[in-house]
Amino acid sequence: MTQRQTLYFSQPGQVEIRTEDLPALPDDQVRVQAIVSAISPGSEMLVYRGQCPQDLPDAHDPLSSNITYPIAYGYASVGQVVEVGKSVPRELLGKLVFGFQPHTSHWQAAPENLHPVPDGLSPLTACFLPNMETAVNLVHDTSPLLGERALVLGQGIVGLLVTALLTEFPLEKLVTTELHPLRQAASEHLGAVCVNVSQGNADEAVRQALGSPADFCIEISGSPAALDTAIRQTGFGGRIIIGSWYGEKKAGLDLGGAFHRSRIQLISSQVSSINPALSARWDKLRRFEAAWQALRRIKPEQWVTQTFPLGQAAQAYQLLDEQPGQTIQVMFDYETT
Repeated sequence: MTQRQTLYFSQPGQVEIRTEDLPALPDDQVRVQAIVSAISPGSEMLVYRGQCPQDLPDAHDPLSSNITYPIAYGYASVGQVVEVGKSVPRELLGKLVFGFQPHTSHWQAAPENLHPVPDGLSPLTACFLPNMETAVNLVHDTSPLLGERALVLGQGIVGLLVTALLTEFPLEKLVTTELHPLRQAASEHLGAVCVNVSQGNADEAVRQALGSPADFCIEISGSPAALDTAIRQTGFGGRIIIGSWYGEKKAGLDLGGAFHRSRIQLISSQVSSINPALSARWDKLRRFEAAWQALRRIKPEQWVTQTFPLGQAAQAYQLLDEQPGQTIQVMFDYETT
């Protein structure tokens, strides 16, 4: 084992697999052989399409900062420890671990940056850790109350995870919206009332499904236009939690009408930090534990729609770009050729 295969976004709309020599392993790190990694259809498609801001200094989220091509990008890899540095306990050999790593056949990290996969969870399930942590963070920032009416815009993988978590709360109503029938069906299977926004008067359909204006709305569709929908559907004094990363896409909001007197809160939510209101009791370690437990309950591997070997990465991103309605979660499998 002297080389690895790594996916690079070489320029907008183009990916390539490069064969690289494995770097020397530092004494305080381990080497991991990847088993599976998950494509993030939100942020990775912004990179693929060239829609990321080019000047985004963010100490909390270095993966989303200063993106220039070519770039190895990704943050959901699960594999097995196959080599340890001289100062690392040999007990780590053979362990199944998660890492915030790009799509590559082998990667290395310090032990403190590894996340051991809990017993009983498969590599496939463990790949959902970042998106589940995001979903937990969104729910934390929302603070749902008993009897509230909830609206979730977008039922991609993060939207479905959020919806699954919200079904565990005693809400009065849980309404979701989605463009693609495959994802709509997955949302309805969870127990939500899902409105297909590609058909008819979607605003009226959402209003009828809610019965009364939403107490809170979580916007996770990735579409800036959805923010106006959120404003129209949220009641007086309600809150809108914005989890989408729009990249360079602009949001042209209608704030000159009812919003002006609505006292609606627009709340940004991003997983790289902890809500300041919770930070006295919550840290990232506790939030990761909550995410692992949620993965056990929800079993999101049910939403894996396609698995590709890394060598077919171009086809995977083309599918996500051109036929997103045929996908929910796309994976790379490193054990196939």
